[in-house]
Amino acid sequence: MMRSGNRDMRRMLDRMGLDMKDLGSVEEVIIRTDMKEIFLKKPQVVEMKGKDSTIFQVIATDIEETNRDVPSFKEEDIVLVMQQANVSKEKAIVALTDTKGDLAQAILNLTV
Repeated sequence: MMRSGNRDMRRMLDRMGLDMKDLGSVEEVIIRTDMKEIFLKKPQVVEMKGKDSTIFQVIATDIEETNRDVPSFKEEDIVLVMQQANVSKEKAIVALTDTKGDLAQAILNLTV
């Protein structure tokens, strides 16, 4: 257990090659998953940079969660857009989502 607190922690991070800094006045952090969104209001965010990566530590007490509307499309609609526009499944789904399921508009948007 560390008795000197922050000073020992900084020394340990320096030995590990991590540079740590507080990002200051962050207003909001949003975490989006496929099913929900999590809003962290006025969090404390600390950035730790290493050689090859960056780690963000987020601490918040005011948290809001909302469910996301997940659009569902028929598999044959997705396949039709893929074939007609000659695109991947992911691009076809994005186009259908953008056009709220309008097949013709999705195909037009991908082929223009």
